[in-house]
Amino acid sequence: MNKQLLQRQVEKLALDQGFAQVGFARAEHMDDEARKLESWLSNGNHGTMDYLEDVFDKRVDPTKLVPGAKSVISLLFNYAPEEVLPTDDRYKIASYAYGKDYHRFIKKKLIRFKNQIEELLGTSILARLFVDSAPILERDWAKRSGLGWIGKNTLLINKQKGSNFFLAEMVTDLEFDYNHPIKDYCGSCTKCIDACPTDAISESGYVLDSSRCISYLTIELKEGIPEEFGSQMEDWIFGCDICQDVCPWNRFAEPNKEHRLTPKEELKYLKKRDWEEMTEITFNHVFAGSPLKRAQYEGIKRNVKFIKSHS
Repeated sequence: MNKQLLQRQVEKLALDQGFAQVGFARAEHMDDEARKLESWLSNGNHGTMDYLEDVFDKRVDPTKLVPGAKSVISLLFNYAPEEVLPTDDRYKIASYAYGKDYHRFIKKKLIRFKNQIEELLGTSILARLFVDSAPILERDWAKRSGLGWIGKNTLLINKQKGSNFFLAEMVTDLEFDYNHPIKDYCGSCTKCIDACPTDAISESGYVLDSSRCISYLTIELKEGIPEEFGSQMEDWIFGCDICQDVCPWNRFAEPNKEHRLTPKEELKYLKKRDWEEMTEITFNHVFAGSPLKRAQYEGIKRNVKFIKSHS
């Protein structure tokens, strides 16, 4: 099977698994991205996420992550919600966390995807599958695969579908007729920069100071939230959607069709007082299998208490 035909067949298999788009790039050392990552880390933009400094060589070269790899297949999985949760007298959580934890069910889709490729070829293939779970520069590979550009808010933006996507990858020894990066369509727009309440995005965009990002403050940061952010959290207790909500390209976003991303009924009716009085038993019931379990009960209560004390 020639590279072009294989690429078309693999793309169809990915779409059949529910992925929104798929792109193909040559597995190789990422020279430009390595320099940018090194600069970003040296400036301390990763905050307390010291793990981002680990295995640097593997982060910028998938052939060291998967010896013998020739290609990186990047996949987008849409999580744009059909309905946004109410905000009146409510604390807010990022829309990707409305339903079940995406890691598990997307990984299962990836496994089926790999198995179908092997059935198609009639042989086993070398492949490793990743869903936000390995030292791999997901956004950069999606960019290299022509799935979008990295916007001023530092997220991957797709011209047809916006930015509400989970990213996944297959690093494999298969070869394809590779895609090419597309141009940057942010233009002179600064909506994400202007809207960020904590000034986490640099003045000219494209650089994120994670230590100022609300998502980092509410999820990654394990110590107390700095007092300087007391009046800037805008009721977000897990993640933040502001820079995506204001992005003009997300007017093209279509609601996802994945039932596991639908919020539980209990979540729709939780008001501020409910969060403030929530017990650990209730938290574990409402958020069983949810991304919020990453912050744990104590982390969510810390966030709620911090925001309430500055309201």
